[in-house]
Amino acid sequence: MKLFYAAASPFVRMVWVTALELGIADRIERIDSGTTPMEANAALAEANPVAKLPTLVTDDGDALYDSRVICEYLIVEAGNETMLPAKGREHWSALRLLALVNGILDAAVLRRYEAAMRPEEKQWEVWDEGQRLKVVRALDELEREADQLGDGATLGAIAVACALGYLDFRFGHENWREGRPKLAAWHDDWAKRPSMTATVPAG
Repeated sequence: MKLFYAAASPFVRMVWVTALELGIADRIERIDSGTTPMEANAALAEANPVAKLPTLVTDDGDALYDSRVICEYLIVEAGNETMLPAKGREHWSALRLLALVNGILDAAVLRRYEAAMRPEEKQWEVWDEGQRLKVVRALDELEREADQLGDGATLGAIAVACALGYLDFRFGHENWREGRPKLAAWHDDWAKRPSMTATVPAG
């Protein structure tokens, strides 16, 4: 398998932490593929028409897009039956949690692009604040649910940990921990896992 990746991407980190937790990371070749909304990486765009990270090319030559899709594929490939519940209320709860985390990351990455890539005179503070408040509301929800996250390597826990790690990486000055002691304590413990310390974002 081949994974198009960038070390700073929280979506890529989610996939790689999943692979490490499943014990199949050694089956995946990583291809460094820096890309931006303005300038797509050519090799990535050939595998994935929208040129977004992460993208996984399977051993059969199929290209898979979207971190959740890739993670689910790896879970099935590894024969793991506990990382993502297959059915029932637990299944839908896990998918809802993943959607909540994706909402955090979508908003945070858009804020990052706004600050780092748009000319300062064209940046829109009202829009940025709207994205920030999406993150705030989602974090407040995670604080309410922190007792349910547990200490096991579920896909939901991996996603939450990677999202919080990205906020530390790009928005540490906003201190998401303030007012969220349960979530902060959970993340501080989860971040010590070998899969997390091996994938600390850079760039």
